[in-house]
Amino acid sequence: MTAPLTPPPPPHEPSPHEPSPHDAWPSPGAHPGTSAAPHDAGHGQDGPGMRTELREAAVITVLVAVTGVVLGLLWVWLAPRVPLVGELTDDSWVVYLKDTEGEQAVGVDGTFALLAVAFGAVSAAAVFAWRRRGGVPLVVGLALGGLLGSLLAWRIGLSLGPGQDVIAQAKAAGKGVTFSAPLKLSAKGALLAWSLAALLVHLGLTALFGPRDPEVEVYGAGPKDGYGAPLR
Repeated sequence: MTAPLTPPPPPHEPSPHEPSPHDAWPSPGAHPGTSAAPHDAGHGQDGPGMRTELREAAVITVLVAVTGVVLGLLWVWLAPRVPLVGELTDDSWVVYLKDTEGEQAVGVDGTFALLAVAFGAVSAAAVFAWRRRGGVPLVVGLALGGLLGSLLAWRIGLSLGPGQDVIAQAKAAGKGVTFSAPLKLSAKGALLAWSLAALLVHLGLTALFGPRDPEVEVYGAGPKDGYGAPLR
């Protein structure tokens, strides 16, 4: 005598009051309508927003350019003097170099370039110490401020150095008396020394001490056992 066959139980159907797996509570930010947290509104994941970076770049440009006043004063003080001599010939003054083989004129350009490089390195280090996470606006502001500071220093050197009217100076000094030539920047490329030095130093500091991106572990990239499973 055989036992009656028992029909299999019907498939389980969720009741109206039982939540299904598809009705799980969504995580914050899963729906397009949800808003971000308040602290993420003004700053993104990679740093401040573009408006904040532009404002900081403008501040850096102004501060770096203003320090060009110090560069100009140091240039006037440290630059070598080019000796000139005035002679009176046929009731007209003629001015010429006292030492035709001297290198004072080259020293004037070199002094400006070396001072500009030093100012560029210091300004880049100060900007990096203030804002370690760099950005394109910040770097552009640093370079632009260095260029404006160099132009300001150049104009200050021309204004505060020896007079530009060499004939008037020769007349005031007298015949055969040595006087100093006005400051002149023959190598105009020295005006870019500040910006180039600032960019290189800031780039080096960012590469050495700047923030690092988190490393992403790739699944399956590590060592595996004999069955192909990754080792723990």
